[in-house]
Amino acid sequence: MRRWEIDVQGKVQGVLFRASARDVAKKLGLKGYAMNCGDGTVHISVEGPEEQLDQFLQWCHQGPPAAVVTAVDHKISEPVGYQEFFIKR
Repeated sequence: MRRWEIDVQGKVQGVLFRASARDVAKKLGLKGYAMNCGDGTVHISVEGPEEQLDQFLQWCHQGPPAAVVTAVDHKISEPVGYQEFFIKR
């Protein structure tokens, strides 16, 4: 089990990025949260098995249909034991 902190840049707010990320994470069995940041990015903290994290990260590079992703950065952190995937406001 790993936790990744992912920051997604581009046209990623107001395009259902967080809700779509939640749906994809749930399908993959991942836990964590997605939140909009003041600088226009979306920050995601997500944990689970590395294979599913890889699939989720691949999805983040395109996002939902209305998104225009220009950059995705991620770093590995210690798991914290999230119980679900939620949208943080």
